[in-house]
Parts: sequence; structure tokens; C-alpha cells
Amino acid sequence: MNRRQFLCTGLAVLGLPALRVAAAAPSRSRELPEPSARRLPRWRGFNLLEKFTARSGGNPPFRESDFEWIAELGFNFVRLPMSYRCWATAEEPTRLQEDQLTHVDQAVAWGRQYGIHVNLNLHRAPGYCVNPPKEPMDLWSDPRALEACAFHWAHFARRYKGIPNRNLSFDLLNEPPDIAEATYARVIRHLVEAIRAEDPDRLIIADGLRWGRDPVPSLADLGIGQSTRGYDPMEISHYQASWIPGSDRWPVPTWPLQRGDRVVDKEHLRRDRIEPWQRLEKQGVGVHVGEWGAFNRTPHQVVLAWMRDCLELWKEAGWGWALWNFRGSFGVLDSERSDVSYESFRGHRLDRAMLELLQAY
Repeated sequence: MNRRQFLCTGLAVLGLPALRVAAAAPSRSRELPEPSARRLPRWRGFNLLEKFTARSGGNPPFRESDFEWIAELGFNFVRLPMSYRCWATAEEPTRLQEDQLTHVDQAVAWGRQYGIHVNLNLHRAPGYCVNPPKEPMDLWSDPRALEACAFHWAHFARRYKGIPNRNLSFDLLNEPPDIAEATYARVIRHLVEAIRAEDPDRLIIADGLRWGRDPVPSLADLGIGQSTRGYDPMEISHYQASWIPGSDRWPVPTWPLQRGDRVVDKEHLRRDRIEPWQRLEKQGVGVHVGEWGAFNRTPHQVVLAWMRDCLELWKEAGWGWALWNFRGSFGVLDSERSDVSYESFRGHRLDRAMLELLQAY
């Protein structure tokens, strides 16, 4: 089944005429807010990880049930961090595998069906990923990598042209490293140009520098939003996370957190993580928290106290957020925490206390 056949079939299942997906109206959804790069909506939701990293033998499709349940539980946003290697290879980064891309089509269609804004993100792009393995080309210095990355975003721009921004946005690159701002800005401007050559009106978001933590003022004139992170302090968010060297030797965290002779608390987060991004907002740049949460080894009561302060700060600022993840070690379903009394939910284990906290904000 090719993409057009899939979309027509999918729309027929939803009771819609067989039109191109861009022109089809959602079959049953709540009204999503109209976004602007100058002021992103206070979207609230989750990251879904089916295309997060490429697996041998192919990746599974996204799950319709995730979209249905996220909407049922009162949320309206999913971010899809994806690896280009799910539909291409490092050796041939511009040769696309259509069967994997139809899974992304499904997710976009389900977002429209269930009233969920879908934010597409390249977690692994040709030339860069925050996670190993290292890419064979370097996005920040190799023109071939930059052109390959631009090719993927231009393809998505063509593929989804006409779908309203209230339903779909693009988040260009996940968590760029600690590099020169001018280098990052050059890459982002090139990717934005490639998208706008195909779809001038697409809503685009760029992650902040230093793994999403720091705003990028030099992009303020570009007419795009920016995405920050909610992983501070990492002693709480990544306690005993196997991919963070030394985190297994950190002391059991508390909130507020004692860090040497300093205390990290809600007011510290306001000064360090909120106010710099508010200064960016004054330049006409919308802000969203694209990832946040705590790994399942942090004591649950510490997680909930810290989460409440983060959520209060973001609500005061008018920012939305996306928990990493929905199902899994940071999520509200199947997190496998040892200190939670789970409830049953559709065959999964639900962290009711965390869910109700998220629903309150």
C-alpha cells in the first residue's frame, strides 16, 4: 500500500472522503488552539517513542491507543522524537523507505482525529544525535550532512503541506550540543529555508543550545518558536540513569536539593531556567518545554514535589510541556517504579498520583 492509498483508506475508516490528508477535516476532535511562533499555545502532553531510535528489522508503528488515551485523559500534544535511520540509512541518507514514513502519516492522521497537536522532531538527524552512536558525518561542519538534513525536512514539508499549524509543527533538531551559537544558527537558518521553500507557513520550532537548556537570541528574527527542557536539576531527573555516567553514585535526591553549599529550589529554577527564556519571549519568540520528567529511580514523593514546582512555574509563564514519556520509565503508564501503588488502566499500570498532578496543570 502506498502513502496515498494508506491515507485514503485511513480517511475512509474515519468516515471521511478520500481526499489528500492535508485537506481532510478531523473526524472527532476538540478544538486545538491556533499557534503562533511568537506565542506558542500552552500545549500539554507527552513524547511517543516508536521512532526514537532505529531497530534492526524495522520499527513498529505508532499506537492509535496512545492518541485516544492521551485525549481521553485531557491532554492535547504529542512530540514524536524520531531517527532518520527508521526510514533511511547512514550510508544512503536521502533514500527514503516509504513503509516507515506511512507510520508517521498515521500519527499525523490520528492527531487530527483525536484533537492532538503533533510535533515532529528529528532526534537523530544526518550528522548529529545527542545519543550514541556518533554519526559518520558532522552536521555542524560538513555541507553534505546539512544538505541531507535539509532534504528530510523539505520532504516532510511537501508531504504535509496544507495541514494546519494547529495540528502539526516541526521541531528541527533534538538537543544540540555546547557549540558556538553562530554555528547552530547557520544550520537552523538553512533548515528553515529548506522547509519554507516547500511550505512557507509551516510552524517551526528550534531546540535551545546546550542540550535544549539555553535560549538562542540570534534566531529571534527568524519567525520560529524555541523549545527548552525541564531536566534541572539532573540529580532528580536522571538519578541512577544508566546513560548518565556517575549518576549511580549520586546521593538519594531530595526536593529542594542540597548541592554542596547551595540549595536548588523553586526560586533557583525561576532565576536559572525561566527568566532567561522570558527575556527571549520579549523578543517575540514563543517558548515550549519539549521534554521533561524524572527517571524511575528517583523517590516518587521527591518526583511529585519537584514536578509540582516545575508545573507551577510553567503555568505562570504560560508555557506548555511534553513529558518524556507516556509509556515507560519517565511516564504515567508502566514506569516500573518500585515505590508506587499502580492502578490498572486498559491493561497497563497507571501512576494515578502523577497523572492527577499533570491534569491539574
